[in-house]
Amino acid sequence: MTITHDIKSNRLLDVEISENFIDMTPPLTDKQVLVASERCLFCYDAPCIDACPTGIDIPLFIRKINTGNAHGAAKEILSANILGGSCARVCPTETLCEQACVRNTCEEAPVEIGRLQRYAVDRLDKDLPYPFTRAASTGKTVAIVGAGPAGLSCAHQLAQHGHQVTIYEAASKSGGLNEYGIALYKLVDDYAQKEVDFVLEIGGIDIKYQQALGRDVSLKQLRDSHDAVFIGIGMSDVNALNIPGEDSKGVEDAVAYIRDLRQENSLANLPVGRKVVVIGAGMTAIDIAVQSKKLGAEEVSIVYRRDMSAMGASKHEQELALKNGVTFICNAQPKQIIADDAGVTAMEFTKTELDECGKLMMTDDTITLQCDIVFKAIGQKFSSSPFGDGSTGSAELNHEHSPALDKRGRIAVNEHYQSSLTDVFAGGDCINGKDLVVEAVDHGNKAALAIHQQLSAKLSINKITQA
Repeated sequence: MTITHDIKSNRLLDVEISENFIDMTPPLTDKQVLVASERCLFCYDAPCIDACPTGIDIPLFIRKINTGNAHGAAKEILSANILGGSCARVCPTETLCEQACVRNTCEEAPVEIGRLQRYAVDRLDKDLPYPFTRAASTGKTVAIVGAGPAGLSCAHQLAQHGHQVTIYEAASKSGGLNEYGIALYKLVDDYAQKEVDFVLEIGGIDIKYQQALGRDVSLKQLRDSHDAVFIGIGMSDVNALNIPGEDSKGVEDAVAYIRDLRQENSLANLPVGRKVVVIGAGMTAIDIAVQSKKLGAEEVSIVYRRDMSAMGASKHEQELALKNGVTFICNAQPKQIIADDAGVTAMEFTKTELDECGKLMMTDDTITLQCDIVFKAIGQKFSSSPFGDGSTGSAELNHEHSPALDKRGRIAVNEHYQSSLTDVFAGGDCINGKDLVVEAVDHGNKAALAIHQQLSAKLSINKITQA
């Protein structure tokens, strides 16, 4: 069979794409907010609070909304989670706070906590004074590597305590995952940058862009010039399929494509396949599949080696993909990518099944899918290469200034998010966790508290010594 390669831009008109990428979940109206907030039982020992990684007092902020104090509700949210606006939009609330809601039963739906949180944060009165104050300067400086959710939350907390913070960011913009990795229809209208601007209003935070750890600055340099360091660099390496044909033209990294999509001014310019295959089972797989459909791909299939119940993406995300015309093909293990000189033409899979012990087994059956683009969305991994001696350009690890790694190959930290280097802390996706924006914010908050306590102890010692 002759395969016609059909990867091109302008599959849809700009106006069609604009309509496809409007806000996926429009904000609640004032009337809807009143109805939604009335449903909250304002539990004394609310399980939704425990389910929120940042511990937002959900019943309290909903009560404030219900009594007409949206500004107070916003302050309550932002005090616990300075990125509460983006988290309200991108958090899998259906598996966190809303799943724990006592209203979440077979007979009724949970309180719409995420949408109520968005309503409140969007109504923070900007004409009033900034809701957070910066303490008197301590004279201590902290370097933060990475201006993503973990780094930004850590910086804001430290600034409130009076420490001077310098963020070293490898990219040309702040925001991390919110700016470069979230599906565009989940975070529209340049919201990530607006949120960064709000964080920086506290003062005492400087950002140096295009400063990559291990390339432009070394961890040794940061430790020598600052009193403490927080690392929030995420995961930069992409897992490989390790199958024949993986290097063929048309095999793309889903994360990189989403990054390009979010930075493109005219989405119609992006190259889009006619038949797209996505390998993966998590949020990124859903995001790239849905966005491919919204850009004009005719057929998009998510292929996973297990069944849908084992997917990392929530049922809510799976339903979103189905509503957008994405096909799921389960129990299929990638075998090889077939290509000619022009690029990918098909992908072959081995069918899988579970044995009596629940172990995944390969069968003798295979399936072949025609495609012109294959997106790899099989997860990322942490790279320790930034801990090389960036000042000399060496790629070898500087073991004296390299934090220990855990069994998963990420930075090992204790309960205070402190690494094996006592003045170096870490959080976000570069340490072991669930790889959620809200969890990264929690890491940043808790690491900032530990850093502040460490620096305060040093301040006390200095005062005693001087006396």
